[in-house]
Amino acid sequence: MSRKPIEIANVGAGLWKATGMWAWLLFRISGLILVFYLLAHIAIISTGQFDKFDSIMKSFDTPVLVLLDLALVVAVLYHALNGVRIILMDFGVGIKQHKAIFWAAMAVVVICFAVFAWVAFTFIATGKGVIS
Repeated sequence: MSRKPIEIANVGAGLWKATGMWAWLLFRISGLILVFYLLAHIAIISTGQFDKFDSIMKSFDTPVLVLLDLALVVAVLYHALNGVRIILMDFGVGIKQHKAIFWAAMAVVVICFAVFAWVAFTFIATGKGVIS
């Protein structure tokens, strides 16, 4: 009985082409971003004294920090909607259509991001919110 040797160099060669692998990787990255944000948020809020709190909050109105908030919105939207997709798959819903569900969730992320980006760039350009 002869066995065919395993080709180590080709193991997982096409793995990064699959939608599921990218969804998994982005899910982990967005989770790490949210953990680091939570730690930074707790540190900033806990160091703010109440008499200086307004000046600390005013410093977050700079364009760079507004853009970082926009990136946070993308991370939250992606992580939340991909998490819902994963929960549905855990319950056996949409397993055979997981790519279509992933792309539908990404379409919702893009639409919501567009709305948030419009609000953020309006604030950066005018210094006022969309409603005010």
